[in-house]
Amino acid sequence: MYHTWMRYFTPGDVHQRLGLVCLGVGLQHGLLPTVGPRTLDHHVAVVISAGSGWFREPDGQRTAVTAPALLWLTPGVPHHYGPDPAGGWDESFVDFSGPATATYTELGYIEPDRPVVPLCDTAAPRAAVGRIARAARRGNPILEVETGAAVHELLVALRRARADTNAEGDPVLGALARDAFQPLSVAEHAARHGMTPAELRAAVRRGAGCSPKDYLLGIRLGRAKELLVATELPVAAVARRVGYEDPAYFSRLFTRRVGAAPVRFRAQQGRAVPGGWSNRVPDPEHPPTIST
Repeated sequence: MYHTWMRYFTPGDVHQRLGLVCLGVGLQHGLLPTVGPRTLDHHVAVVISAGSGWFREPDGQRTAVTAPALLWLTPGVPHHYGPDPAGGWDESFVDFSGPATATYTELGYIEPDRPVVPLCDTAAPRAAVGRIARAARRGNPILEVETGAAVHELLVALRRARADTNAEGDPVLGALARDAFQPLSVAEHAARHGMTPAELRAAVRRGAGCSPKDYLLGIRLGRAKELLVATELPVAAVARRVGYEDPAYFSRLFTRRVGAAPVRFRAQQGRAVPGGWSNRVPDPEHPPTIST
């Protein structure tokens, strides 16, 4: 015996330009029937939150699936899977498509080469699926936009829920972030971790979906923007604070990546708050009160 609930959608071309569109959502549990062999023309994320079963790849290799786990079904790749006939399993699934899937794949959020991914928890992914299910009510005027936004959220939740992801954050990425403002080369950063540059590149690519250089640059430019907006420091001083001794090089780099020179960026933002900067992350649900 099993229970199934599902909805399917047909977004228009204009919604495709949002990057991701949701094509369907479903929640099922019990002694579900076997799926496939079949081949789809879009992506599906299947979240297994309880129970166990199996997944058969195109080459015939059969992999055991034990909850919590994720099954990636990718376009054009045959798949065949199902729960154990004795106990069944609980699953939720989301069908999706769109041009942003290529970028999410490049960043490692979608893993075509790893169709079975162990998870540490399914609460956050199932919450994202739940938002899609609630948005799927008949007559919802913002159905396509609301469900598409939730697919982005789902991909982030699945990335965080991977069993090979440290809940406290990747230690290599954390250490790089702490040292980001020091004038160190990638080779010097690698040596600090007892790694070769190639090993560091692989670790950062796996954890952040980019090269160490781009990861460090993102942190440096983010901090530079904060200093330009919230302080009156000269551009040369901002450059030194984020690890660049040559202010001219910093300005060229900033302009190329941000699209505006540091001075122009500061003028556009117009939010300088001398003496009012805080390193404490605020809680949007409980903003601090202003004492009078």
